[in-house]
Amino acid sequence: MNSSSPIRLDLIPGTLCDQRLWSKFIPLLPADFVASHVPLFKARTRAQMRSLISARTAPASHIVAFSMGAYLALEHALAHPDRVASLVLISSSARGLRAEEKERRQRSMAVLEQHAFAGTSTNQLRSFVLPAHLDDPSIAGVIRQMSLDLGKETMLAQFAASMERPDLMERLDELSCPVLIVGAEDDAMVRAADLRAMAERIAGAKLEIITGSGHMIPLEAPDKLRDALVAFHRDVVSAG
Repeated sequence: MNSSSPIRLDLIPGTLCDQRLWSKFIPLLPADFVASHVPLFKARTRAQMRSLISARTAPASHIVAFSMGAYLALEHALAHPDRVASLVLISSSARGLRAEEKERRQRSMAVLEQHAFAGTSTNQLRSFVLPAHLDDPSIAGVIRQMSLDLGKETMLAQFAASMERPDLMERLDELSCPVLIVGAEDDAMVRAADLRAMAERIAGAKLEIITGSGHMIPLEAPDKLRDALVAFHRDVVSAG
C-alpha cells in the first residue's frame, strides 16, 4: 500500500451491535483513516455471516472486529489468508464461548422465545461494561438502543449462529498477516489470560490489555483503542 493512500478499516461489530458501536471511536481517527462498516446484523445464519464478511471487506483488508465479529473475522482470515492484510481482534477469545456463557445464552433464548424483547437490561449490562459506565448514555444508552432497534429476531439468530464455536487456539500459528489483540483486564466476558495465550501463539502479534473498560472497549475506551490501532496500522503500512 502506498503510504499516502487512505488506510481503510473494515469494521465488524459483535452481537446486537451495528455501526453505532464505533460512534465514539471513528471521530478520533486521523484524517488518513477511513471506516467501512460490515452490517453483520443483516445475516441470519453462520454461512450468511461468512458470506457478508467476504463480500463487504476489501480484497486486501485491514479488518477491525469486535467480540462475536472478531471470532468470525478470525475464521475468515484462516480461510482466506490472501484477503487479509492485517487483523485486529477486540474483546474476543479464539477459544469461543465459555460454558457459562453458553448456558446464559441458552437461558436468554428460552425466555426470549416466549416473551417480548425489551432490550438489554441493566442486569445484563453489568456483564458488558464497568459499573461507572452503567449510567452513561453514550455507553449504556447506545448499547440499549442498538439492542432495541435490532430486536428479538436478530438476537435469536445471532445467538443460534454463534453458539457453537470451534476452539481455534491450535490454528493461530497459521495466521500470516500482522495481528493486534486488544482486551480489557476487567472484561467479565473474555478473560485477559486467553488473550495473552493467543498472542503467544501468533508470530509477531501485538497485544494491548487496557484498563478503564469492560467488554465494550469501542464505547468505553475509544481513545485507548484509537491509540493502539493507529500505532499498529502505521507500522503495518510502513512495513508494507
